[in-house]
Amino acid sequence: MQFAKPTPAHIMRSPVIILIVINLVLVLAVGWLLFLQSPPKGELRIVTPRGDLGADERATIDLFGNARASVVFISTRQRVSDLWNRNIYSIPRGSGSGLVWDQVGNIVTNYHVIEGASAAQVQLADGRQFNASLVGASPEHDLAVLRIGGIGFSAPAQIPIGTSSGLQVGQNVFAIGNPFGLDWTLTKGIVSALDRSLPNENGPDIRHLIQTDAAINPGNSGGPLLDSNGRLIGINTAIYSPSGASAGIGFAVPVDTVMRVVPQLITNGRYIRPTLGIESDEDINDLLKRASGTDGVFILRVDPRSAAERAALIPAQRTRRGIAPGDVIVGLNGEPVSRLGDLLARLDDFEVGQKVKLTLSRDGKEREVSIELEPGS
Repeated sequence: MQFAKPTPAHIMRSPVIILIVINLVLVLAVGWLLFLQSPPKGELRIVTPRGDLGADERATIDLFGNARASVVFISTRQRVSDLWNRNIYSIPRGSGSGLVWDQVGNIVTNYHVIEGASAAQVQLADGRQFNASLVGASPEHDLAVLRIGGIGFSAPAQIPIGTSSGLQVGQNVFAIGNPFGLDWTLTKGIVSALDRSLPNENGPDIRHLIQTDAAINPGNSGGPLLDSNGRLIGINTAIYSPSGASAGIGFAVPVDTVMRVVPQLITNGRYIRPTLGIESDEDINDLLKRASGTDGVFILRVDPRSAAERAALIPAQRTRRGIAPGDVIVGLNGEPVSRLGDLLARLDDFEVGQKVKLTLSRDGKEREVSIELEPGS
C-alpha cells in the first residue's frame, strides 16, 4: 500500500502569500489614487438677508444714539507722599461715569466716584479730554458736580430731564456707563421697586432710591438711568452684590432728588439742608431707646434761637443717675419716626421755610408741635 507523499509546507503557503501581496498592492494603489484626487469642495454658503429690525430694537438703538454723547468717562487720581524721600506722587484712584448737565460744562456724577481724589479727568464720547474742577458735593445724596471746558467750549446735547414721581414697577429702564472701564455700555432692565432706602455712612439715609435689575457694575456709578423715552430718571449709584459684580439689584438716585440738589451745588457749592434746630446722635439714640423702651429720636440738644427753641422743645438732661430723656420725636407729619437717619432723610423732602408737624413723646404723653424748617449750617 502506498501512501500519498505530504506536500511541502512552503509550497502550501505560496498561494496565501501571493494573495496578501496582491491585496497590499491594491490597497496602495487605491490610496495613491485617492491621494492624487483633489479634496471635495465645501458647500458655498449664501448670506441670508436680515429682515427689518423690530420697533423695540429701533427705539433702543435711537435711545442709545441720542444719549451716548452726553455720557462721560471719569478717571480720578490721588496724591500720595513718600516718607523716605518726601516726594509726592499722583497715582490712579478709580473710574466712574457721569453726564453733561448743561452747556456751561457742569458734569453730574456720584460723590463716591470723586471722594478722596486730588484730580479728575473727564473724557467725552467724541474723544475730547478735560481736566475737571470740583464745583460742589453732597455726600448725603451721593451727588457731586464737576466742571470742564472753558472759553469756546462746545457741549454735547443734554439728556432730556424726566420725573421719578410717576415711575411704575415693571416699566423698562436703560443704564449707560463705563462698567469696569468698558466705556459707553448700554444695559436694559425694568424698575424692580421704588422708594428704597439705603444707610449712608456720610449722614442721613439715602431715600426714594429706584431699584432696577438693569446690569450695573463698578464703573457705572454716576451714569444716567433712562426711561423708554430717553429721559433722565435717575443717577446710578450702588449695587447689592456679595461678589462685587451685578447681581440684578442696582439702585439709582431719583431725578427728582437730583433736580433739588444739583442746582444748589452749582450755585452754592453745597446743599443747604432744612433742619429743626436740634442735635442728636445715632449711637446715643440707640442706647437711650434700649434703656427707655421708647422708639424714636431723642433730642440731645436744642440750638439757641432756633425753631426748636421757639417751639419749646426740651432736650435730654444729665442727672446723677445718668441721662433723663426730654422730648422724643416719634412722628413727622403723621408718619412714625424711629431712627435719626430716617428723620433727617424725611426732612430732606421739604424745603427751607416750610412747616412740618412733629409728634413728641415725654413721660408717656404725646403732643404735637408745628415747626418752620430752617437752613442748616
